[in-house]
Amino acid sequence: MATAVLLGLSYLYKSWISYLCDRFWLCIYSNPKVRMMIKSTNTFSSGSVICLMGPTASGKSKIAMQLAEKLPIEIVNVDSAIVYRGMNIGTAKPAPEELAKIQHHLIDIRDPAQSYSAADFRTDALVAIKKIIARGKVPLLVGGTMLYFKALQEGLSELPSADKKIREKISAEAKQIGWQGLHQRLKKVDPKAAKKIHPNDAQRIQRALEVFMLTGKTISELCGKKKEEASLYEFINIAIAPKDRKLLHERIERRFEDMLKRGFIDEVKALYGREDLNRDLPAMRAVGYRQVWDYLAGDLDFEQMKYKAIVATRQLAKRQLTWLRSWPNVCWFDSEALNLVEEIYKLINN
Repeated sequence: MATAVLLGLSYLYKSWISYLCDRFWLCIYSNPKVRMMIKSTNTFSSGSVICLMGPTASGKSKIAMQLAEKLPIEIVNVDSAIVYRGMNIGTAKPAPEELAKIQHHLIDIRDPAQSYSAADFRTDALVAIKKIIARGKVPLLVGGTMLYFKALQEGLSELPSADKKIREKISAEAKQIGWQGLHQRLKKVDPKAAKKIHPNDAQRIQRALEVFMLTGKTISELCGKKKEEASLYEFINIAIAPKDRKLLHERIERRFEDMLKRGFIDEVKALYGREDLNRDLPAMRAVGYRQVWDYLAGDLDFEQMKYKAIVATRQLAKRQLTWLRSWPNVCWFDSEALNLVEEIYKLINN
């Protein structure tokens, strides 16, 4: 009899404790702020990296700043022109107040007279990612230089370093026969690379020819022997773009007009006046800067400059979209969607 009573009391005690625990966690989790804290600590593994990709003028920087209000992130720039100091308006570089509000990385880290390669980016980005994660934050990589994303996520081939003398020789030939002429030469020595490189993409044409001249081997052959590097991180690839290409073209045109109103020509004029800069440097071949440089040199009138800059930006957007369509494991979003930030946030949390 006594044993039965004790067993009964023990059962009641355990049931009461279980009930109190359930009520406790129900009260805690019913608080939205606490629930958000719990979710945020469980959302990411220690190796999660968010990559926000998209064509130029699709609104990536704006979305990144809005995501920063919801997540403990630091932003890593993935734009080959934003790395340069003194190139602010034409690159749509984040404003000083935005840089002060959210920690940004890989911005203003090079002088325009210097080169900055995909290998440089990969090294710098991995250092930034490691530090961000060590601080308990989440790295958000934002930009449209797809080669940089590819170098980071897939590793790099063992390619030779840039050679100043060979690059000067190639640039001198380009002045004589044009970059399209050099593209035809590349087609003869490396048809596979030539097929992937646009005839007006001076930087990539120069690099492909440079590698061949340095090694006697094509860049396609060397890239096929890519160095295998196991990644420590889980990349969450997100792409944004308007469904209607016309909308993107309109945004590109409006943005360039706005850049001109904000003093873009004066910005390039300051660079044009430097004796150590010329139109063949990677920084000065950036879309917009190249056309304004030619305008200042007297090779284009104002209307020609505007037209060529807008067309070149549209071509850049097209190349970026081509890259993205072949990218594995990308989650696409309509950049014009009213609830875009919320939808991206839901994806990240899930």
